[in-house]
Amino acid sequence: MALSDVKCRNARPISKLVKLSDGGGLQLWVQPTGSRLWRLAYRFGGKQKLLALGSYPLISLAEAREARDAAKRLLLRGIDPAQERKSQKASAEDTFRSIAEDYVDKLKKEGRADRTITKVKWLLDFAYPTFGNKSVREIDPATILVALRSVEVRGRYESARRLRSTIGSVFRYAIATARADVDPTIALRGALVGPTVTPRAAVTDPKALGGLLRAINAFDGQPTTRAALKLMALLFPRPGELRAAEWDEFDFESAVWSIPEGRMKMRRPHRVPLSRQAVSVLTSLREISDGGALVFPSVRSRSRPISDNTLNAALRRMGYGKEEATAHGFRATASTLLNECGKWHPDAIERQLAHIESNDVRRAYARAEHWEERIKMMQWWADYLDELESKDAGVISIGGHGKSTVHTPSRDLR
Repeated sequence: MALSDVKCRNARPISKLVKLSDGGGLQLWVQPTGSRLWRLAYRFGGKQKLLALGSYPLISLAEAREARDAAKRLLLRGIDPAQERKSQKASAEDTFRSIAEDYVDKLKKEGRADRTITKVKWLLDFAYPTFGNKSVREIDPATILVALRSVEVRGRYESARRLRSTIGSVFRYAIATARADVDPTIALRGALVGPTVTPRAAVTDPKALGGLLRAINAFDGQPTTRAALKLMALLFPRPGELRAAEWDEFDFESAVWSIPEGRMKMRRPHRVPLSRQAVSVLTSLREISDGGALVFPSVRSRSRPISDNTLNAALRRMGYGKEEATAHGFRATASTLLNECGKWHPDAIERQLAHIESNDVRRAYARAEHWEERIKMMQWWADYLDELESKDAGVISIGGHGKSTVHTPSRDLR
């Protein structure tokens, strides 16, 4: 006899399993624990099989009957309902979106920086509308190109290039986990408009650098911003490494700043020798700090560092356009002038810049820290910047490569 909603609702558990039949193989199993589960009994390939349809009342009687009828239609076409469900589940797990989310989880477990994770997720959001819900095995180069063109058409050529690279990483992860066979992004090499590479502006003329240092010293904005710019010149780290610096990373007794690997681009810890001038800037800054962990807290929230744009905005206020000077440009400034002076081994300079040797064989052997030389170099650099900044300095030598006359720039930098 067919079931009714009343009978399903009033079904009570006893000490053993009770099976209530609705016909056509549909049954409501009442467990001794009180659970009421829909089951469909059917035969396929000469074997008796059972298909779970969910629990009551989450799945109503009407919905259970619809599921039974859908299974019967599959049987008429020679398809096993249980196998079809497994295929659909596997298909859902093999969509580009699901694999991309697994890939992002992998990056998190590897300890990638939050900024890197955010960037990857931001890029993947451009791909999801086009093929996020498609199985990776169904995605071809032409489909991917549609997503890439949607970014490229906005003039964001570099973002389109990075999106192709990120999609390729997801496909290679899918191949490694046996959910894909090929990486279709390989066929798209050369298909995108190449971005115009614009190097970050940097002041590499000693005379102009002296003017910039004086402008920084006269900056009337936040004291922390002025201090950060001074340290960018003295220590030339990547801006993000300095912005998020914490006080416990600085050993004032040993005059060393130890940057943890989590903030380094190359995911390796990095040590920076502190010159007397750098220690002086930090000491003065600590005297006005609020005791928080961050060296450069935001004015809006003491638990967050100053923003990406803070230092560049300060340079703009001082009259330097983006084509003249940037916070990141202090690295190029130091690299250029330290190499030009001829006093320091190029490897010591590269190590201080936290650059990684691109040649695998050379990198295997070039493990020296050049620490003692770097200590001397960083103090020499700080003394040299003091010379450049001094308005009274007439002629300043940077080593055996000529002399540069220093004077105040004609424009008003204040």
